[in-house]
Amino acid sequence: MLDNLTQRLGRVVKNLRGQARLTEDNIGDMLREVRMALLEADVALPVVKDFIAKVKEKALGQEVIGSLTPGQALVGVVHRELTELMGGASSGLNLATQPPAVILMSGLQGAGKTTTTAKLGKWLKERQKKKVLTVSCDVYRPAAIEQLKAVSAQAGIDFYPSTGGQKPADIAAAALDHAKRHYYDVIFVDTAGRLAIDEAMMAEIKDLHAQLKPIETLFVVDAMLGQDAVNTAKAFNEALPLSGVILTKLDGDSRGGAALSVRHVTGKPIKFAGVGEKLTGLEEFHPERMASRILGMGDILGLVEEAQRGVDQEKAQEFVKKMKSGKGFDLNDFKDQIGQMKKMGGLGAMLDKLPAQFGALAQQAGGAVEDKAVRRIEGIINSMTPAERSKPELIKASRKRRIATGAGVQVQEVNRLLNQFEQTQKMMKQFSKGGMAKMMRGMKGMIPGMR
Repeated sequence: MLDNLTQRLGRVVKNLRGQARLTEDNIGDMLREVRMALLEADVALPVVKDFIAKVKEKALGQEVIGSLTPGQALVGVVHRELTELMGGASSGLNLATQPPAVILMSGLQGAGKTTTTAKLGKWLKERQKKKVLTVSCDVYRPAAIEQLKAVSAQAGIDFYPSTGGQKPADIAAAALDHAKRHYYDVIFVDTAGRLAIDEAMMAEIKDLHAQLKPIETLFVVDAMLGQDAVNTAKAFNEALPLSGVILTKLDGDSRGGAALSVRHVTGKPIKFAGVGEKLTGLEEFHPERMASRILGMGDILGLVEEAQRGVDQEKAQEFVKKMKSGKGFDLNDFKDQIGQMKKMGGLGAMLDKLPAQFGALAQQAGGAVEDKAVRRIEGIINSMTPAERSKPELIKASRKRRIATGAGVQVQEVNRLLNQFEQTQKMMKQFSKGGMAKMMRGMKGMIPGMR
């Protein structure tokens, strides 16, 4: 997200090297670069003007002290202002009410509202051990109710049935009564969306809000809408007392301007960000961490949190022991590490949280570590016997043909996997000898498809 802004700021920082302090002259070029980058990222013009003015005011005359260069000092100013622009501090869900806590989901059709409802329900169930119920009041869009039923089942949360012939108000009343009688902690009410804002939709959701008195009224918006996302957010904010925003599709081809504009325009915090189609693809929105990612500093805290949630600690400890000894690493371990990486959202998601110095590594990886490639590797390893996984040196020509047939791939794919495994083994031995730099070079062999 906002790669263009990251690259432009990087160039500006290089140009400021060697200067003693930040002056109007030497930050003038930087401000022009930042302004262009923000506009190209589809950030709203009023937001850009306000942001540039604040950065200029804070940066002018700032002394470059200690080990800081002018570029580093400038990045510090921009980082603080970006953080403030996106809300300052993170803001989680407010569930401080007598159960069930009602959460009303609003937004246009196609923004990902229904899937986000299931993602949030899953998040609350797994992170906060809440008993969650979902209900759909969308009686207009074909299959909307069935879609929520399906994704709720996938998320492992309960669903209250409704039909297209019912009135939204009646559905909401019956679902809330059911939630109270069966002691649910949270009930998500998915409302109808339209392709564009209209009076009928707004009147309906206003009535539902008055009826349900939700503790949270969340606006779900597609980050790929750019300027339209801001206009839509403004309209919903004027019609409803919104409590927060959820940005979806931040992992897509969006230029990311919505993340920098919505908070400024609505005054409401961005609470979550959708980062993938899977029901695990939801992250709490931390303005400071997002600012760091935009500036190429990465989000190491986010990466650590993902690792703590997704990694099997016992297997991780076993893996570390093998890395230290440089012995015993086999294809079973290789497969386990791929599985752990999948739990953390895949290599692309991990690299996105690393500092910009690792950008070249991310570009090399490209789309190589897609689900399809990972499944192919797992299929090849699953086609091996336990003895072959433990001792890959046993795998000669005839065994390779059998494994390839079992996995439904060409023999060349088996050879490629074995070569990657051998390179990974070498990397492990280098690590055991303390060769960190050698290990980083060796990572190319560990990442499927990288050259």
